[in-house]
Amino acid sequence: MDKNFLITKLVELIEESKGDEGRNHYILERIKENKEIIHSDKIYLERILEIKISEVTTDIKKTYHKIPKKDISVFLNPNLIKCTTCDKEIKLDEKSVRYQNFWHHESCYKVNSKHNERKTKNVDKKIKPKKDPVMFILVGLIFVFLVGSVYFILGPISMVAMGLGGGLTVYHMLGATGKLYSRNKPGTKGPSIFLMFLLGSPFVIGAMIAYEGYSLLESPTRIILLWAMTISFWSTMLFVPMAALSKYREDIQPDVKSYPKVSVIIPAYNEEKVIANTIEALIETKYPKKEIIFVDDGSKDNTLRIATRYKDQIKILHKENGGKATALNYGIQYTTGEIIVIVDADTIIGRHSLKEIVKGFEVNDHVAAVAGNIKVRNATNWITRCQALEYITGIQIVRRAFDVFGSITIVPGALGAFKKSYLMEAGPYGKDTIVEDFDQTIKLLKAGLITQGSSKATAYTEAPNTIRDFIAQRKRWYRGNMQVLKRHSDGLTNPRYGYLQKLSLPYLFLGMVITPIIGFTATANAILGVIMGDGWYVLQVLLIFTTVHYLMTALALRIDGGDQKLLWHAGFLVFGFKQIVDALLLKAIIEQLRNTKATWTSAKRIGV
Repeated sequence: MDKNFLITKLVELIEESKGDEGRNHYILERIKENKEIIHSDKIYLERILEIKISEVTTDIKKTYHKIPKKDISVFLNPNLIKCTTCDKEIKLDEKSVRYQNFWHHESCYKVNSKHNERKTKNVDKKIKPKKDPVMFILVGLIFVFLVGSVYFILGPISMVAMGLGGGLTVYHMLGATGKLYSRNKPGTKGPSIFLMFLLGSPFVIGAMIAYEGYSLLESPTRIILLWAMTISFWSTMLFVPMAALSKYREDIQPDVKSYPKVSVIIPAYNEEKVIANTIEALIETKYPKKEIIFVDDGSKDNTLRIATRYKDQIKILHKENGGKATALNYGIQYTTGEIIVIVDADTIIGRHSLKEIVKGFEVNDHVAAVAGNIKVRNATNWITRCQALEYITGIQIVRRAFDVFGSITIVPGALGAFKKSYLMEAGPYGKDTIVEDFDQTIKLLKAGLITQGSSKATAYTEAPNTIRDFIAQRKRWYRGNMQVLKRHSDGLTNPRYGYLQKLSLPYLFLGMVITPIIGFTATANAILGVIMGDGWYVLQVLLIFTTVHYLMTALALRIDGGDQKLLWHAGFLVFGFKQIVDALLLKAIIEQLRNTKATWTSAKRIGV
């Protein structure tokens, strides 16, 4: 058997994705290294190539020496034996030119040399993202309106309060230019400057208002409203430019350089309505080296039976019911990939999402996890549209900002990727909380690693379509979040955790604990302010807050490329939907303080 012929056939198998790709690569390397091909591999080759391999020797060097060294690549890539320009075979006696790993007739190359020079210049150029003038206009409007309205409407004293938040923003932006991962430098323990500022700002604002000459009865209204505005101003000043920077970085990121093997785990419990769509979407996803591992966590319905239909294309695992964390830990034991991707049983993944999410690991060697872009696929009524808009603004504005700082706090179970080596070092998924994705991400950040996000790695999830199901879902989310905050409370005071301590965890604490309290308190004080005759001031603050929120929502939709009609629902994220969320957060806080047992609650599947 001619070894060069065998090499050519193996390369063809790999390029056409025929047979066992891993085994094809293994046999090819054995031949190239002049090693013996074992008997089982001979049988495999005979079956897949439909030829008889009577004898295989290991003396392959002699065959190579018969060929000029410069032409060895012909046998490694059969496409090179034809001229790329005219698509005709290059004869042995014809002069040829190799250009960018492809062969050409010398005459063909000369004719097209000018074209080739232009092509070379294009290859060398860096990727230039398309400029979006609308996005820049929205960013400018946000800053002009916010700064202008605060100064000209609310007055110079209010401008000072807002300026404190602006100063803190500049501090964080300058810090983002250094190394993002923890350098394990010891330091004095204490809360971050950001957290101290936000918790202390009401007293500073109160002192300024008192100096301005307002009475004791009028002061509380202005203190609370200005406190809420200060937080909003700080968030806007930081998140908007960071979101634009994150978008720019993602747009200029080159295509994936290599394709490490990816192991996709689907944990499932009683998901018969949605599991088939999830598995089929993963099978159709474009990625050359992937394995899909389905883990049935003791389902009582037909989930396992439906998954078994795909046993020839995926691995099927079954275990007794023990919770999602145990199902993930069980599935990880069977993974063989370098990257582990977690996908919820109700998630439909995009065709190119695996490739896009792998890109995130090429940014930095310290990247431990990459979060996917979760979209609502059943935005058909008021509650699902509000959730769709909540997802878009949260991912395209807030999460993008944390992406710049390398400290995304939740790599979602709906679509999240982890470098297996780091995941194993961080330890198994814990059963101490009911939000295992949040807990595992914080563990990685505390280990001094980086977590990134990918907005191009999309996944479509089924959102609760009734208020009852929405409450059931958020009850588990928010109570689980309180568990994680309590479990990792040292992250608020230990500076060795880098941006987790400086920014990410304080912001979560702010959003989950302080913001709902401010929300209801501000509403009560706004009513009190109207009664006390300060209604015009209250109305001005509410108009500023609402307008900025609409502008930021429009920016998020523009970056995401989502349905612009959702902008009509932006007001509900200020009045209506927000109050439901705040009430559920307050309920979770009270339950945590009373040590009420946390239970797993979820929405019913509708199978859209």
